[in-house]
Amino acid sequence: MTTAGIHLRPSAEFSSLELRDEPDWRQSRVSLHFYPVKLQGTCDSVSGILTTKLGSRGTPNLTLRRRRPLVREHSEILPEEEFRRILCWERKRAERSCRCFLLMLLHVEGILQAKQNQRALSEIVSALCCSTRETDLVGWYQQGTVLGVIFTDFPNENTNTLLKLTRAKVIASLRANLGPKQADQGHISFHVFPEISDKPSLGRLADAKLYPDLSNRDEARKFARLVKRTIDILGSVVALSLWSPVFVMISLIIKLTSKGPILFKQERVGQNGLPFTFLKFRSMKSGNDPRIHREYVRRFIAGETDLAQNGDNQSLVYKIQEDPRVTRVGRFLRTTSLDELPQLFNVLKGDMSLVGPRPPIPYELEAYQVWHRRRVLEVKPGITGLWQVNGRSRLEFDDMVRLDLQYAKTWSLWLDIKILLQTPRAVFSGEGAY
Repeated sequence: MTTAGIHLRPSAEFSSLELRDEPDWRQSRVSLHFYPVKLQGTCDSVSGILTTKLGSRGTPNLTLRRRRPLVREHSEILPEEEFRRILCWERKRAERSCRCFLLMLLHVEGILQAKQNQRALSEIVSALCCSTRETDLVGWYQQGTVLGVIFTDFPNENTNTLLKLTRAKVIASLRANLGPKQADQGHISFHVFPEISDKPSLGRLADAKLYPDLSNRDEARKFARLVKRTIDILGSVVALSLWSPVFVMISLIIKLTSKGPILFKQERVGQNGLPFTFLKFRSMKSGNDPRIHREYVRRFIAGETDLAQNGDNQSLVYKIQEDPRVTRVGRFLRTTSLDELPQLFNVLKGDMSLVGPRPPIPYELEAYQVWHRRRVLEVKPGITGLWQVNGRSRLEFDDMVRLDLQYAKTWSLWLDIKILLQTPRAVFSGEGAY
């Protein structure tokens, strides 16, 4: 990041500054301001004036006075576009800070139809001002019909109890301003982020009300997504036809060299947390213990993988090297990625796409941080993707997720084509495949 000749190295703490030798940098001034400010001084409890002496170097004294309380005006209700954009920012901030926020939606269409619009809206806003904090944001979630309130920094503990108290306070305020009959015509719903759950359950992983940006993006890409689905169907049909002799050959080799089924079926997590049956050619011995992989993945996602475990001078990998559960034929299939061919049936069925993030196993999802879950929310999983053509299993997990999110944000049909063209090189090189 560059500001007026002074270059800041990205850092959470802004710990270092690099000043380049440019002729005009001395003419610019940069100031950094941290909040809250830790000050040592005396506070007059009566007048509310804080006076702090900063030293004897001639620096003027700093005096902070109490800010007068602000009163929300009707004109300060945020319009729909701005409110939804702030909701998206608040969600991403909460993902990183691991703090909660609460979204309250108030359906006011029935109230506005029963009374004069402007008068009823003013009374509703007045009621919301009485039952919310100054730091909470009020705006249109859906212009003219649904008002939204974002309760920032909602406590993580006793969430259900606080929800009941908040609901009771809002309803009491609405009834006081509108009357019980009119207030009961409005419907209130609460949506907590992150969702209240000890372990993410399979099914609908996220509350759609908290992700209006994703629905807007899907609507804008509706035609392109239809073309992508058409390419998936045609591509999988053509690939299955061309690779059918290889399917037969691999099936015979697996059946003749080890006991067990030809295909390995496993429950995976698809887009929005919906489960589906994932297909691969079996590359492991039948009846193996999944706890080895479960523990390894948990430690890898948490960044606790032991580098020595993966061999000297090797990068961290997502898959275990020298896995004792893998057969000799299975090791060859994994190195060449031929074990992934049955996933063409998943693409044909619609559970997966040719290009997209890899679908996680349910116990992987349990180890995810909140921001990791976005990789299964934003796009449909795929056979190949950005991280597969950029290092595959040699990337750290957070870097994998960042590439998946980058793909979801910048997705286009041309990007899919480029990834598909780069995939054969990644497969034949065998880099990062285990």
